[in-house]
Amino acid sequence: MKTASLLTPLFLSAFAAVAQTPTVPSPDMQIKTAVLAAPSDKQAGAAVYGYSEKNEFISLRKGTNEFICLADDPAQKGLSVSCYHRDLEPFMKRGRELKQEGKKSKEIQDIREQEAKAKKLMMPVHPSSLFVYTAKDENYNPATGDVKDGYLRSVVYIPYATAESTGLPLKPEAPGMPWIMDPGTHRAHIMINPPAPTTATKQ
Repeated sequence: MKTASLLTPLFLSAFAAVAQTPTVPSPDMQIKTAVLAAPSDKQAGAAVYGYSEKNEFISLRKGTNEFICLADDPAQKGLSVSCYHRDLEPFMKRGRELKQEGKKSKEIQDIREQEAKAKKLMMPVHPSSLFVYTAKDENYNPATGDVKDGYLRSVVYIPYATAESTGLPLKPEAPGMPWIMDPGTHRAHIMINPPAPTTATKQ
C-alpha cells in the first residue's frame, strides 16, 4: 500500500506530461494551413517551416518564390500562421533564436535593434510584407485543416520609417486604416487591420 502511494504521484506526473504533449498535425496538414496567410498566387510556391512529430521546428517544404510561411504552433490554442517576404528571414530567424534562449518580447526587440544598428542583423532595404492569418480555437479543426471566420491582417516593414516620412498616423483613425507602428526603429512597419470577420469563411 505504501509502495502504491509512492508510485501514484510519479504516475500522475508522467500522465500529465503525456497529456501536455501537443498533437502535431501531419506535414501536409501544416502546409495546408500555413499557406492560408499567403496571397493565393503565392501559396503553391512558398517555403514552409513547421513542426516534426517530436515538436521540433523544421523545414517542411522548400520554396520556389519569395515567400516563407510558418505553420501553426500546436502547443497554442486556435490557429495562427504567417507568411512573409524572404528578405525578412534574418529578422524573423533571430527573433526565434532569442525566444528559444528564453528572452522576453522587450529583450528581443532591444537586442535586434542593437544588432541592426551595428549591421550584425541585416534588414530589408525595401518595403517587405508579412501576413498573419488567425482563427479562434472553436473555429479551427486541426484534424481537417478547416477554418471558419479566419482573420487576415497585413504588415509592411519599412525599417526606420516614421510618421513624417510616410504620412501615416501613429494609430488607426478608422476601421482598416493603415498606420505606422514602432516608427524610427529597425522594425518600423505599416499595420493594416481590417474589421473582424462575422460570417466570412476561408478554407
